Amino acid sequence: MDTSEIIDLLKEAADPTHHAGMRRFGIDNEKALGVKIPEVRKLAKLIKKNHELALRLWDTQIHEARILASLIADPKLVTPELIDSWTKDFSSWDVCDQTCGNLFDRTPFAIEKAMEFSRHEEEFVKRAGFVLMATLAVHDKKSGDKTFTQFFPVIEREAWDHRNFVKKAVNWALRQIGKRNHTLHPLAIQCAERILLQESKAARWIATDALRELTSISPTHKFKNR
Repeated sequence: MDTSEIIDLLKEAADPTHHAGMRRFGIDNEKALGVKIPEVRKLAKLIKKNHELALRLWDTQIHEARILASLIADPKLVTPELIDSWTKDFSSWDVCDQTCGNLFDRTPFAIEKAMEFSRHEEEFVKRAGFVLMATLAVHDKKSGDKTFTQFFPVIEREAWDHRNFVKKAVNWALRQIGKRNHTLHPLAIQCAERILLQESKAARWIATDALRELTSISPTHKFKNR
């Protein structure tokens, strides 16, 4: 299938009601068709990996085409330059999260980019840094605890950022790392407790919300990563 055929299939799957409702979830639907994520994933399974097609789909600027691109791109062919280029294009939290969780966190550059993006001034680029931390905590089954403990000082450092899409990603990263295993769990709680001492409203929300979840986990809880 070529690019135009893919776009036609996306248009056929579009739901006007879903398109109208995207804004309620803080998603800019100006360049969206209104295709639900499960439908995009079905199409990705049909296409399978096709890196060149992914690059062309991304260039269409269509919301769902970019999410589809993140699903069919080949992580082995992703370069740091491509990560930078696509990340600069993020204009909605869902494309950011899908691209990081479907593709970027499966590349050897994920940790480096998480650290780099965490200092960025642009809201969605900075969000990408913390989304990478969160999705790595879920998807990376091989890395040791040291990989994730290095994120705690960064999370603590950036907890002041009040911007909605940043603070929620900082919170998400802290919670996911804390839910990775028995070693990281108490360290995440300690990190949240330090953040709670910060004076900013964003920091207090990040810490309080994270502690609510992390302290509810029992000592006998069986973590997926042990």
